[in-house]
Amino acid sequence: MVKEYLTLRQAAAYLKVTDSVIKEMTKSKVFTAKKVGNTYKVEKAEVDEWLANLNEREVEHLALKRSVCKFSDYFNPKFVNLDFSADNKYEAIGEMSKKAKDLKIVRDHRWLYQVVVAREELVSTAIGKGVALLHPRHFHPSKVKRPSIIFGRSAEGIEFDAIDNKPVNLFFMLLLHDDVQHLFSISYISKLLMNEDILKTLSDAKTNEEIVTVLTKNVLK
Repeated sequence: MVKEYLTLRQAAAYLKVTDSVIKEMTKSKVFTAKKVGNTYKVEKAEVDEWLANLNEREVEHLALKRSVCKFSDYFNPKFVNLDFSADNKYEAIGEMSKKAKDLKIVRDHRWLYQVVVAREELVSTAIGKGVALLHPRHFHPSKVKRPSIIFGRSAEGIEFDAIDNKPVNLFFMLLLHDDVQHLFSISYISKLLMNEDILKTLSDAKTNEEIVTVLTKNVLK
């Protein structure tokens, strides 16, 4: 029987995890990587056997890795805006909207500003602990070029009608295409923000890469 092999990228797609996870698994000898030409590959049967023999804890950890992979599809270091200046919620939404245009996620930041403000005026998206999860009221896949999540940090806390009456300095703008993406992202972010250490790191981080690390790589530790 001819053995079937997967490149590391194919193996990552097969398991629905990031490339870095597969590289770490081969490094730690979970899978045996064989060099074929200039490319490292793993035997698909070995991957299937590993999947079939996971215990409950390992299944949960794999699900977490898949969640990180999915979140990473919407988020990267370019999507971070550290320490912008804003005196009120409207200026904060304006800064985040301009960032979305600069990233070419939307063509018109004025449109985005209007729909996010309209959502905000219904009820505040500030969830407490200095965090707001900004988003339009409806999905606009024709106007949002690709599903994305932008992170912004205000140099000063901003009054945002939060449920705990505390000012907001950490902003996530969710620009997604459907309910599945939106509910996943809300759940993923909300669970992370229950961790006080993660909140502190988001507030203190000096670089975009630190923000990405605490929202993805550190989750797996």
